[in-house]
Amino acid sequence: MTEQSKQHEEASLTEPTIHSEPIFTGRVISLQVDTVQLPDGKTATREIVRHPGAAAVMALLDGKLLVVEQYRKPLGKLQVEIPAGKLDGGEDPMEAAFRELEEETGYKAKSLRPVSSFYTSPGFADERLFLYFADELEPGRMQLDDEEFLEVRTISLEEALQYIQEERISDAKTIVAVYAWRLYKLTGEL
Repeated sequence: MTEQSKQHEEASLTEPTIHSEPIFTGRVISLQVDTVQLPDGKTATREIVRHPGAAAVMALLDGKLLVVEQYRKPLGKLQVEIPAGKLDGGEDPMEAAFRELEEETGYKAKSLRPVSSFYTSPGFADERLFLYFADELEPGRMQLDDEEFLEVRTISLEEALQYIQEERISDAKTIVAVYAWRLYKLTGEL
């Protein structure tokens, strides 16, 4: 496929915005409803959640994955997750990862390596999550937000895989991290 035909194909699949209606602006997200023109000329609406992005850390402590367990209201249950948090107004994702790891777990990473970044729900949200790896940790200072309650612990790879089966781990970032960890243990590469 030539570059010109690729550009034509991409243009034929886009949905230009005709009108955008802000619905809600909160501390973490905003919601808008856009009217778009479809490739066939018809119009449709798209409900879009805007999010500043987030950073997460796949941190290993003594060969185990450092996780937090907390109640997730939208799911109505406790979840085991890797440490993560939203980016603050244009914050560098790696800096956010360093910050969130220490604030949520009380451990600092000597260094972080990028693993991947991905969009969490591209059908309706623009949140991009940046995943990092750390295996050299040192004690730091936990600083939870006033409304944040969680427990910190470490789990083995076998436990993590079992938690996925039991849906104690069911968020995308932690599942991606667990499978990246398994690959890392098998190949030495992320």
